[in-house]
This record gives sequence, C-alpha cells and structure tokens, in this order.
Amino acid sequence: MLTLADAIEALTNIRIETATVITEAAIDSRQVIPGSLFVALPGENVDGHDFIADAFKRGASFTLIQRDVDASFRTLDLRGGLQNASQLDLNPPLCLRVDNTLSALQQIARSWRRKLDLRVIGITGSVGKSTTKEVIAQVLSERYRTLKSPGNLNNEIGLPLTILRLGSGYERAVLEMGFYVPGEIAFLCDIAQPQVGVVTNIGTVHAERAGSQEAIARGKAELVQNLPAAPEGTAILNFDDPLVRYMEEKTKARVFFYGLSHEADLWADGVEGLGLDGIRFRLHYKSETMHLHIPMIGRHSVETALRAAAVGLVEGLNWQEIINGLRQGHSQLRLVAVRSESGALMLDDTYNASPESMMASLNLLSELEGKRKIAVLGDMLELGPYERQGHEMVGLRVAQVANLLITLGPRAHMYADAARRAGMKPSKIIEFEEMAPVVDWLRKNLSQDDAALLKGSHGLRMDRIIAAVEVHS
Repeated sequence: MLTLADAIEALTNIRIETATVITEAAIDSRQVIPGSLFVALPGENVDGHDFIADAFKRGASFTLIQRDVDASFRTLDLRGGLQNASQLDLNPPLCLRVDNTLSALQQIARSWRRKLDLRVIGITGSVGKSTTKEVIAQVLSERYRTLKSPGNLNNEIGLPLTILRLGSGYERAVLEMGFYVPGEIAFLCDIAQPQVGVVTNIGTVHAERAGSQEAIARGKAELVQNLPAAPEGTAILNFDDPLVRYMEEKTKARVFFYGLSHEADLWADGVEGLGLDGIRFRLHYKSETMHLHIPMIGRHSVETALRAAAVGLVEGLNWQEIINGLRQGHSQLRLVAVRSESGALMLDDTYNASPESMMASLNLLSELEGKRKIAVLGDMLELGPYERQGHEMVGLRVAQVANLLITLGPRAHMYADAARRAGMKPSKIIEFEEMAPVVDWLRKNLSQDDAALLKGSHGLRMDRIIAAVEVHS
C-alpha cells in the first residue's frame, strides 16, 4: 500500500521513517474514506481548500494544499524540502503544503507507479474506450488481480487518482486515456508507464477542440509512441480503421492487429446480431477458429470482444480464460434496456453521442423485435467542422432502420432534413426544441410493441427523459 513515506519521498526525494498507510486519494471531500489523501484543487467555481475540514471529518489523514488555510490545521511545508525529518510530527490529520496540488498529485502517482511490479494496459480511441476497458478487465481477471479505472477517470486528474489505488497485490491495471489537447496522452503515459496500448478507432468526437480527425489521430497515437519497444511493449490496433492501422509506423512496440479482415492477427466473421440476446460470431487466430455467443449487445460489440481477446492473448491467457471473460462481458456501461410505463422497450444510450456511436446504436435498433422502431435523437456536440456531415450521415441511417424519428435540439433538425431527403415521410418525423414535449409525446404515444432508441450528447441530459418515462417499481 502507498504510505505517507512514499508520498513525501515523491515530493522531496527524502525518505522518512513512517509506515502510515494512505488508503487512496480523493479530490471531493464527499468521497473521502478513512485514511485518504485529500487533494485540495482550486477551481473556477469551487476551491477544494474550502472543504479541508469536511475531508478531515470524514476520515482523511492528510491533505495536499497550495495556499494558506485555517491555522488550526497542522501543516508541514514541503516546498523547501524537509528539515529535521526525524523530529517531525507526522501523525494525522496533517496538511502537506506544496507549490501546486495537481502537480503534486501527479508526481506522487508517477513515483508510486515506478515502485509497482505490474503491467499496465492503456486504452484510447474516439468511441468504445470505457466498454473496452470493462471487458478487458473482466478477461484479465480470469487469471490476474486486476484494477480498472473507475467510471471515466481518464484525464490528468482521474488517472493519477486511479494509480494511487494500486497496491502491491495487483498484477494488471487497465487504464482509460482521454485526449483533448496535443501532448495529453503522452503526459498520461509518463505517469502510467503502460506496456500495452489499445486503440479503438478515430472518430469525429471532440473535433471542435482537436480540429480534425487527423489531429485526433496524432493525439491518440501518442499512446503507441510511448510504449516500450518490442518485445516488452505491444500496440493493439484496429486494422479496419486506416487512421489507426497507420499507427504501426509510429511505434517501436510489437504490433497486434484485430478487426473484421482476415489480414488482421485476430479477426472475426459471421457476425450475427441477436438483439438483447447478444451476438454470435466466428473468431479466428492463426490456425484456430472458435464459434462464440456472448451477451454483449449490438453487432459493433464484436470489436470490443476482439480487443479484449487480443489483450488476453498478449498477456498469456488461454482460450478458455478469454472466452470465460468475454461471457461475463454483459456490463454494457452506456447502453441499458429499460421498459416504459406502457411496456415499450427503450434503449437508454443517453450518456454521450458521436456519429460513430450513433450508427452503432441505430444498427442495434434495427436488430430488435418491435412493430414500430422509434429513434429519439438529440444533438451531437463538439463535432466542429464535421457537425453537418455527422448529423446528416446519422439521419440517412435513421431513414433506413426506423419507422419514426423524434429529434431534440437545434442541431437535430439536420437528422430530420437528411431523413426526409432519404425518403422518410414527413409525417414520421417530429421535431422538438425542448425536453418536456418529448417526454409528453413518449408518455402518450409509446405502446407495448414499440422499440425506442434514446441517444444524444451528454450535455442535453436526455437521461432525464428516460427517468421520466421508464416504469418505476
């Protein structure tokens, strides 16, 4: 376990004699558990320094601070190193004064990672990172004690917090890595030191900030560029995505391709979507062929299964362990099937949206049983120059798979325009600007035989529609 001695050594290069354990780190005082390190981060609206008392009340042992706080809190100033270390009172509760609390958190995580004897699997990509992380962790857990980053803690704050949860008993860590600006994933790799890097795909999500798919690809490629050289490092790449496939040229690690092409190292064919009963497909590796039926929802989930199987092979698992892990892969993080008060099946995929994930969810809608298939789609945000192209591509697909389109938001009119051009009758398209009329329409018009997909960017909070319409026991 991480100790106070480890934390102070990371910040001062001086080792002190104390065995006091730090259970984990937290940036929200409400999430503090006994023995935690509370990191007081200053923010635009909320300053963690204002919650130190609450953190200590909830059991935090230590707090990182970067400005003066209430004099009643004992403080050890680490900015100039340590003086008379053997005479210090290190009993909790204690504030540790540093120049910058975020940098200090990152430095502690960086130092702690280098003391751990384990292998780290880093995951990045535009779509599917979180589900891929979950299924990879399930597969690896068949043999190894495995930690995964909780939720979407995939940035310069979340990743260090996850690393500080690692103890010496862990053998594998599966960490999601997000990209918003150039250099971010390289920075995360410097902290996490991954030996395996998985890239899912390159889409248009976050193009508003990154600029273009090519810029996004360069940012995601930082993961494979920062892997150790072969044989220690392995880059697991999507052969079917040209922007990912070309990352082979940017890494010194061993490259392992997965995909739906027989040219990949691990590939699948015969993919059959079974609606809510999962998917069926053939898996090929070298001279072996396996027939699988796994409970993951949607044909696109075969790619998630391939990624997890690839990691399992790279990490030495046998096929029985890999298949057992995949058959546990029913924890669909984002997409949940619920029933409305009228008995209609509703696919709750409201966590977020991009053109790529929209297309995958619409493909799943097409597989479901139901006399009437309804697409309830909200705006896709942060697409930048791909905004019109992305919305129109989705609208064209809606016309092919849905009987009815309901839109929410100013950008969603582009779905409707494209669907009409593709031949969808205007009477089958209903456009709304606000959420309340959508809820009202669904309550009045959904029937037991309907299947409805609800999806839009997180900023629209379409989960509130689900909460208002689903049946409550």
